[in-house]
Amino acid sequence: MSKKEPHVLDIKKDKNYAWCQCNESEGQPFCDGSHAKTDHQPIVFKSDTSKEVALCGCKQSKMHHIVMVRI
Repeated sequence: MSKKEPHVLDIKKDKNYAWCQCNESEGQPFCDGSHAKTDHQPIVFKSDTSKEVALCGCKQSKMHHIVMVRI
Protein backbone atom coordinates (compact mmCIF):
# COMPACT_ATOMS: atom_id res chain seq x y z
CA MET A 1 0.00 0.00 0.00
CA SER A 2 2.78 2.48 -0.71
CA LYS A 3 1.99 5.97 -1.92
CA LYS A 4 4.00 8.79 -3.47
CA GLU A 5 3.16 11.30 -0.75
CA PRO A 6 4.30 11.18 2.87
CA HIS A 7 1.90 10.40 5.71
CA VAL A 8 1.58 13.67 7.66
CA LEU A 9 0.52 13.09 11.24
CA ASP A 10 1.07 14.06 14.86
CA ILE A 11 3.26 11.84 16.98
CA LYS A 12 3.28 11.98 20.76
CA LYS A 13 6.19 12.37 23.16
CA ASP A 14 7.53 9.12 24.66
CA LYS A 15 5.24 6.90 22.57
CA ASN A 16 6.73 4.01 20.61
CA TYR A 17 5.93 3.73 16.91
CA ALA A 18 6.68 0.92 14.44
CA TRP A 19 7.04 2.22 10.87
CA CYS A 20 6.16 -0.46 8.30
CA GLN A 21 8.95 -1.39 5.86
CA CYS A 22 7.27 -4.35 4.19
CA ASN A 23 4.43 -2.42 2.54
CA GLU A 24 1.92 -5.13 3.53
CA SER A 25 0.34 -3.39 6.54
CA GLU A 26 -3.28 -2.32 6.24
CA GLY A 27 -2.56 0.45 8.77
CA GLN A 28 0.08 2.37 6.81
CA PRO A 29 2.44 3.90 7.67
CA PHE A 30 2.54 1.76 10.81
CA CYS A 31 3.16 -1.96 11.25
CA ASP A 32 0.26 -4.33 11.90
CA GLY A 33 2.33 -7.53 11.94
CA SER A 34 1.84 -8.35 8.25
CA HIS A 35 5.64 -8.48 7.82
CA ALA A 36 5.61 -11.98 9.33
CA LYS A 37 5.29 -13.39 5.80
CA THR A 38 8.19 -11.24 4.47
CA ASP A 39 11.89 -10.70 5.18
CA HIS A 40 11.22 -7.19 6.53
CA GLN A 41 10.97 -5.88 10.08
CA PRO A 42 9.41 -2.59 11.18
CA ILE A 43 11.58 0.34 12.26
CA VAL A 44 10.66 1.08 15.85
CA PHE A 45 11.20 4.62 17.11
CA LYS A 46 10.19 6.86 20.00
CA SER A 47 9.72 10.60 19.78
CA ASP A 48 11.33 12.81 22.41
CA THR A 49 8.68 15.51 21.79
CA SER A 50 5.13 15.73 20.50
CA LYS A 51 5.26 17.07 16.94
CA GLU A 52 3.87 16.88 13.44
CA VAL A 53 5.96 14.72 11.11
CA ALA A 54 5.81 13.43 7.58
CA LEU A 55 6.57 9.70 7.40
CA CYS A 56 7.70 8.16 4.13
CA GLY A 57 4.86 6.66 2.12
CA CYS A 58 6.83 5.36 -0.88
CA LYS A 59 9.20 3.14 1.15
CA GLN A 60 12.12 4.37 -1.04
CA SER A 61 13.38 7.28 1.08
CA LYS A 62 17.02 6.99 2.14
CA MET A 63 16.00 8.36 5.52
CA HIS A 64 13.41 5.59 5.74
CA HIS A 65 10.69 6.51 8.17
CA ILE A 66 11.17 10.21 8.97
CA VAL A 67 11.05 12.41 5.90
CA MET A 68 10.42 15.78 7.49
CA VAL A 69 9.67 17.20 10.90
CA ARG A 70 7.50 20.28 11.09
CA ILE A 71 8.24 22.70 13.90
